[in-house]
Amino acid sequence: MGKRKNRKYNDDLKLRAAKLCLETDKPDAEIARDLGVQQTNLSTWKQKHLKNQQQAFAGNNMPDAFSKKTRALKKELFIAKQERKLCTTQQKTDFYYKNVSSNHQERQLKLE
Repeated sequence: MGKRKNRKYNDDLKLRAAKLCLETDKPDAEIARDLGVQQTNLSTWKQKHLKNQQQAFAGNNMPDAFSKKTRALKKELFIAKQERKLCTTQQKTDFYYKNVSSNHQERQLKLE
């Protein structure tokens, strides 16, 4: 059996599907099949719409341009954090080898 993939549906689809269920005489199962969604998802969307029609699906998804900018900024932040981590590690390494090297030289002088 194949692994199920979690799908994300936009708010417009959810709203239209919920209204379609409420405004037509078609059974929910048939509407879900026609839309290519699970009947449980359709039932959930319908209940949300009935509960709070004004705010049921308002603002759950970010606009496309905004989400692209957010993704780009998150990627940039990730890279900056990796670079900072690398610099910090390099500084620690440099400090360690500098001290080890100077201590080693001091020991050699004492032995002579």
